[in-house]
Amino acid sequence: MYKPNSPWTWALVSVSLVQAAIVLGFEAYAFARFQTSLQGDYGGSQPTHTIPTFLALYIFGFVYQLILVYDALRLKNTIQVIGLCLYNVGLLVYAAVQMDQIQEAVTELRQKNQIKPNVWESERPYLIAIPCVIALGTLAMCIIAWKLYDEFAWTIYKHISADLRMKRRYLTFQIYIALLKFDFFFFLGFTIQFIVVVVKHNNSEFYLTIAAIPVTIIILIMAGYFTRKENTPGMLAIILLYFAGLAYFLFKLVRMYQPSRRLDYNPVLRPLTTFAVITVILIILTIVNACMCTANFGRGLKPHIAGRKLESEEEKFAHGGGNGVEMMRPNYNYGFAGPQGGSGGGRMTID
Repeated sequence: MYKPNSPWTWALVSVSLVQAAIVLGFEAYAFARFQTSLQGDYGGSQPTHTIPTFLALYIFGFVYQLILVYDALRLKNTIQVIGLCLYNVGLLVYAAVQMDQIQEAVTELRQKNQIKPNVWESERPYLIAIPCVIALGTLAMCIIAWKLYDEFAWTIYKHISADLRMKRRYLTFQIYIALLKFDFFFFLGFTIQFIVVVVKHNNSEFYLTIAAIPVTIIILIMAGYFTRKENTPGMLAIILLYFAGLAYFLFKLVRMYQPSRRLDYNPVLRPLTTFAVITVILIILTIVNACMCTANFGRGLKPHIAGRKLESEEEKFAHGGGNGVEMMRPNYNYGFAGPQGGSGGGRMTID
C-alpha cells in the first residue's frame, strides 16, 4: 500500500485534508442553519432542495478529490496533480455560484414566509469564507504541484527512457486517463443536481437519468481498459459514445434556457450551467486525446503502461532493491561480494 514518502507528497495530502475539513464544516453549518430556519408549509417548495444539493455535491467532490490525490501520488502522475489544481478551481467557481443561488432561494422562501427573516445574514459570512478557503488551497496546491513535477520527473524519465517520442505518447496517455477521472465527477455532479431539483420522480426522464449513471461508469472503465490493451475497435466505439454524450450535454444546455422549461431549472440554473459547460469542455478534450491515444497504438507504448506503478529510489530501497537487483555489501579484500557473502573474485555479483 502506498504511503507519502516525501515532504511535498505529505504537503499535498495535508492541504487536501485541511481544505476538505474546513469547507465541509462551513457547508454543514449552512445546511443546519437553513434547515432549522424553515417554517410553515415548505414541503413542495423547490428552493428548499438547493442547500442540501450543494452540501451533497461538496461532500462527494472533496471525498473524490482525496481519492484522486492518493491515486496521483501512487502513480506519480504529474498531469493528474496539475489536473487537481484545475479541479480545485472548478470547486472555487461552484462556491462563488452557490452563494448567489442560496441567496435567491432564501429570498424566495422569505417572500412566502417559509423561512425566518435573519437566516441569510447569519449564513453569509460562512458562504463568503468557503471560496476564500478554496482559493488559498488552490494556491498552495499549485506550489506543491510545481515541486512534485520536479520530484516525479526523474522517476518518469527512468521508466520511459530518454526517447522523446515515447515520452510524448506516455504524456498523451496520462492526460487521457486523468481526463476520464475528472469526466466522472462533473457528469455525476450535473446528474445529481438534475435528479434532486429539476426532474419529477414520476417522469420517465428521471429513470433514464438514473440508468445513465452506471452506464457512464462502465463506459469510462472500458475506455481506460481499451487504451491500455490498445484495442482499436473498442476505442472507436468509445469515441462514438463520447460524441453521443457531447450531444446530450449540449441539448441539456440549450434546453435549460428555453422559456418553456427555464422555470424548472431556475433553482439550480447557474450551478447546472457551470457543470454542463465544464463537462462539454472536458468531453471535447477527451475526444481529442482518445484519438491521439488511438493513433499511438502499436508504437511501443503498451509495455510501459502494462504495469504503471512507478517507484522512487526510496521505495525501491524499502522493498529490498526492487527489479531483481540485490543490495551489495563491500568486501575490502575482493571489491564486492554477493548477497550471501564469500569471495566474488573481484567481480560485482548481480542477480
